[in-house]
Amino acid sequence: MAFSLSSAFTRTPISALATKAGTAPLIFARMSHTTDVSTYKFNHTMFRIKDPKVSLPWYEKVLGMKKFRESSGSDFTNFFLAFDSGFKNPNATEEEKGQEMFGREGILELCWNHGTESDASFKGYVSGNEEPGRGFGHIAITVDNLEAACKRFDELGVKFKKRPEDGRMRHIAFIYDPDGYWVEILAHNREVEHK
Repeated sequence: MAFSLSSAFTRTPISALATKAGTAPLIFARMSHTTDVSTYKFNHTMFRIKDPKVSLPWYEKVLGMKKFRESSGSDFTNFFLAFDSGFKNPNATEEEKGQEMFGREGILELCWNHGTESDASFKGYVSGNEEPGRGFGHIAITVDNLEAACKRFDELGVKFKKRPEDGRMRHIAFIYDPDGYWVEILAHNREVEHK
């Protein structure tokens, strides 16, 4: 007899699921409340960083994000950055923005494990774009003018992975952050054409 998860929830007692699935006893119960997936938001992503004295200014000065919250543990500190435009009140205090953070989208969390900035043997984090560890790709930021943004990045000494004039996809650029993570740069209103 084939095991069906949908039939498991509707007709099969929980104690019998382990036998049907051929696994150890499952620890779950029916949920009596509902949820509306149309209210879900992609809230944030997290990068581990080597040195906040390098990464924070890069995200603030190069990309224009603002740090609005900082949370420390015993051996790590998390920094939360976002564009002011995503807050209901861009002029709100850091505390007010912190209270609003779980109701918005587009937050970047930078996690600094204390000591990495001064550890000579620390080789850095895997960006996800090289072997071993290929998997994660990049984050993407949209800008008002791709050509002007790339010129500004050049003036700031930002390292490029790909410029708009490189390759077939001329409507995008990729830059590196201080830890080697890729940041895709796109224009706000350009139609994407794949050749």
